[in-house]
Amino acid sequence: MATFVLVPGAWLGAWAWEDTARALRERGHIALPMTLTGLGENADRADRHANLETHIADITGFVERHALHDVTLVAHSYAAAPVTGAAGRLGERLARVVYVDSAPFAQGMSMLDLLSPQETEQLRGRVVDADGWRLPLPSFEELGASSSLEGLGEDERELLRSRATPHPFGTYEQPLTGPAEPAPGVDHVLVACSDFTALLEAGVPMLAFLSQPPWRRFDLATGHWPMLSAATALADVLDTAVT
Repeated sequence: MATFVLVPGAWLGAWAWEDTARALRERGHIALPMTLTGLGENADRADRHANLETHIADITGFVERHALHDVTLVAHSYAAAPVTGAAGRLGERLARVVYVDSAPFAQGMSMLDLLSPQETEQLRGRVVDADGWRLPLPSFEELGASSSLEGLGEDERELLRSRATPHPFGTYEQPLTGPAEPAPGVDHVLVACSDFTALLEAGVPMLAFLSQPPWRRFDLATGHWPMLSAATALADVLDTAVT
């Protein structure tokens, strides 16, 4: 039995993990989805000062508040940034870190470092047009241009569209500081969905480390939101990764 803490990506809350968490519990695991500040049911608990440190504190506080040990910490997409920070601070509480369609951040790196200057300016424009500090969910046409929507039917798209929350943009702007490496002996797992798998197979240099020890890689043939498009299959992969 493993203890999973499931951290959602941008615009999402704990709700996104419901089906995967249920499937993990059916397999005998403890599965605890969480919601970061400013998102989901915590949408009213943030202001323009929310940043990456806020979300790192959310994760470490969740683990400590629930007195958890031997934690398998799971990051989807954007959550790779705060999960990397939290993994460096949880010490012996952490048994394993799993990156779902994402990768760990280096110290000094921010989400905006993953984007071109043009893409960054486009995002800043959307933030200003919204309320000056939150980034709305892009349209599915825009998301489909950069991330696979494979496996998301109309019901899943409507769920994402209706429950997504504008994301605090300060979490994209602030670089990761503090320890960025988990304690020695922590297991490292990557779950790569279709587009990410293609990047790895293409031999992108900055991702080469993910195909080398101590990393263990699992491929999942679905789009960027596997907890919505392939919830049971994702639970199967996570179950396999901890057994």
